Amino acid sequence: MNENFVIGGEAIPRRSRTTIELQLPPLYTHTPLSLPVHVIRGAKEGPRLFVSAAIHGDELNGTEIIRRLLKQPALKRLRGTLVAVPVVNVYGLIHHSRYLPDRRDLNRSFPGSNKGSMAARLAHIFMNEIVHNCSHGIDLHTGAIHRSNLPQIRANLDDEETARLAETFGVPVLLNSNIRDGSLREAAAEHGIPMLLYEAGEALRFDEVSIRAGVKGIINVMRSLEMLPPSRARRKKHSEPFVARSSTWVRAPASGLFRKVCSLGSRVKRGEVLGIVDDTQGGEGSEVIATAGGIIIGCIEIPLVHEGEALFHIARFEDIKGVAGEVESFQTKLTPDDVDYTPGLNEPPIV
Repeated sequence: MNENFVIGGEAIPRRSRTTIELQLPPLYTHTPLSLPVHVIRGAKEGPRLFVSAAIHGDELNGTEIIRRLLKQPALKRLRGTLVAVPVVNVYGLIHHSRYLPDRRDLNRSFPGSNKGSMAARLAHIFMNEIVHNCSHGIDLHTGAIHRSNLPQIRANLDDEETARLAETFGVPVLLNSNIRDGSLREAAAEHGIPMLLYEAGEALRFDEVSIRAGVKGIINVMRSLEMLPPSRARRKKHSEPFVARSSTWVRAPASGLFRKVCSLGSRVKRGEVLGIVDDTQGGEGSEVIATAGGIIIGCIEIPLVHEGEALFHIARFEDIKGVAGEVESFQTKLTPDDVDYTPGLNEPPIV
């Protein structure tokens, strides 16, 4: 890439930090709307990394991750360019909704079109103004509403550069995930841009472990890309993440009230009881049985379920015991232990 960096028609020089407001279609109330894009350029040319959140408007962990990322003192020593978009789907955020007002999923609308639906037009703006300007990308997600995900990276691990960055991120679970039609990952891949998708937590909720892991993971990737200098802290023994090549969903055998026995990160065996679905009228309950052995990387959080509804997402690993121990250690290290801790106010910086 050449040294020129232009977003929204504005040239952004080196050694600068600015926020660009990309104009979006207004609301039907005639209220104007814009897409804020934070750009930080270092003194020297280098990789151009975009970090995006809330492509699904109700997925808020990523927005908080980017807020904390932008406050990191280490960014003063940045090489290259960081492009941060805390809220991509501004429309969905306003309505606490995963979707756009036309009920389309933005992450199934890429690369978009300037003459298409609202989702297509927003996707087109994001591709042309953000993705086409960058060399690498990290997209931040959570589970859907009433569903939680264990912190994990989903990526095309058959691509060497993508796999290297995924391992660097620093979460214990990597999922070799197929690229879905119309997704941002698919559109980025078609332009040769290595991209990671970080999944952690639940929609419309902050999860401190997921947020801390996300900030730390992005900093790790930036160091791997030599956008930031190595950490001055004593280097600890690096634990290799575990790669899952397949996963399966366990579904409700009946409708009713669901009680979990196992939780996120639990190691389970095929045939193990994961929970009970009780009849709301006092009839016999139905056991929820694991259809495969592995680690629970996603689960439902609401007790009201219908027959056939997905309750648990189980990732399969060759070394189940090893990954279970690594997940437990990972969660313990990132769980706040300060009684007076206030998220967002006194979290430690990533140095």
